[in-house]
Amino acid sequence: MKTSSNGIAVIQYFEQCKLEAYPDPGTGGAPWTIGWGDTGPDVIPGMCINQAEADGRLAKRLVQEFEPAINEMVQQQPTQGQFDALVCLGYNIGLPNLRGSTLMRLFNLADLEGAAEQFLVWNRSGGKVMLGLRRRRAAEKALFLGASGLRAIAAGQAVS
Repeated sequence: MKTSSNGIAVIQYFEQCKLEAYPDPGTGGAPWTIGWGDTGPDVIPGMCINQAEADGRLAKRLVQEFEPAINEMVQQQPTQGQFDALVCLGYNIGLPNLRGSTLMRLFNLADLEGAAEQFLVWNRSGGKVMLGLRRRRAAEKALFLGASGLRAIAAGQAVS
């Protein structure tokens, strides 16, 4: 499967494109991030890119890294919304964390309700509960349960 426009909308809304590298909000340092939440060894303090590069980096990582990994992890056929939500979560928490998560285990056991609730567990950065992560997880959960990208974003915005 491929990430739909709904999944990309949720990723872009919560990542918010920044064309100059910035430190992780939870740690105040590594990992450094640029564009649509892109991290990697080439992202260093002071690095700047343009919008086309940011868009290209996101598209490349989705196609080369996240979509194949999610397709490999799932042991049952996800709906488009489930796939999009898993890509969005994996993009934020990292594929190794998603692979070993209770969420993925429950999804693969066809406990979709339990899996949906597990999105809300991933709300910390640097050990601190972050409002932005609580909002993002509510949006990912809504996407997983079948909401459109706009409705999922609205669900995330409603979290206070």
